[in-house]
Amino acid sequence: MLDSAVKSFDLIDSFRDKDVILALKNRIESLATNLKNPLYVMEVCGGHTHTIMRYGLQHLMPENIVFIHGPGCPVCVMPKNRINQAYEIAMQKDVILLTLGDMIKVPGSKGSLQNARALGADVRFVYSPLEVLKIAKDNPTKRIVYFAIGFETTTPMSAALIQRVLEDEVKNVLFHVNHLLIPPPLRAILDSDDTLVNALIAPSHVSVITGAKIYEEILKTYRIPIVVSGFEPVDMMESLYLLTKQAVCGEPKLEVQYSRVVNYEGNLKAQSLIDKYFEPRKSFEWRGLGEIAYSALKLRESYQFLDAEVAFDSVLSKEKIADNKACRCGDILRGVAKPYDCKVFGKACTPSNPLGSCMVSSEGACAAYYKYGSR
Repeated sequence: MLDSAVKSFDLIDSFRDKDVILALKNRIESLATNLKNPLYVMEVCGGHTHTIMRYGLQHLMPENIVFIHGPGCPVCVMPKNRINQAYEIAMQKDVILLTLGDMIKVPGSKGSLQNARALGADVRFVYSPLEVLKIAKDNPTKRIVYFAIGFETTTPMSAALIQRVLEDEVKNVLFHVNHLLIPPPLRAILDSDDTLVNALIAPSHVSVITGAKIYEEILKTYRIPIVVSGFEPVDMMESLYLLTKQAVCGEPKLEVQYSRVVNYEGNLKAQSLIDKYFEPRKSFEWRGLGEIAYSALKLRESYQFLDAEVAFDSVLSKEKIADNKACRCGDILRGVAKPYDCKVFGKACTPSNPLGSCMVSSEGACAAYYKYGSR
């Protein structure tokens, strides 16, 4: 047992090895001298942003390699009208609203779910969607609404919960579905006139489910280097080396650095389960990016009896709501600003008093800069 514990520790430690990181830094610097143009690398996932900031990887890059933060934080990109809908549902009689922890503090125009709880609403966070089953069975006279969020990473868990609800014939569970798809917002960013992005560090946990194949169309359309990266600093540095090598050689391609977890096809069983219960929405609003076609999921028509948006339609607001003008979260999610560009960052906006979702979420860029950042 001791031997296995040591091996496990060594496995983690090897991906944080200072000498390996510095060796990769030197390789990147050597390659970067041959870059014809600066490399603007968007790390799509908020988890990657936190790795960059925590380990100071931005300070190891030559001047012609620049990080741009992306929209891969599902809490951050959730627009105010969806948060308002969760608030409105939570305030209804005999409702227990359940969601994942970060969502509770995100402010809508009516307040956050934390504010709703302070006013007497029964709002709870769960660590796993399957906790919803126990809460529903323990409260048979209540309507249990699961505010489901996340990219392709967490969607299979919601699908598995739906399957269990049906199998166990639990009649008091509804779903407010906010599951998002990662390729459409990337295309929206790459199509925008103000983008500088010319390389992508693709999300890893998303890719475990979808497989790396979902980035093929982006590669074909935009002809930019793409690498699916793990989260440890050595993973990130190796991915940056691969991106730089592609750019220098003028041969953009799709590579999987995180091959110990991610393959090309992904988890076919999870994909099948998602497809059984969900289908793409025609459009979905993203904070900072606006309406994007077929960028989110909804319950299939045959399962609309589980849809909280249908059950509570008469009390839900539909209008779009602008963000606080002082908050630049939307610009940060589009990759055209960084947290330090926001005048309220670290002043009026802090983790204890967030004005925007990028400061609330544990994957948010503002939260990463506040916790680890230095200019």
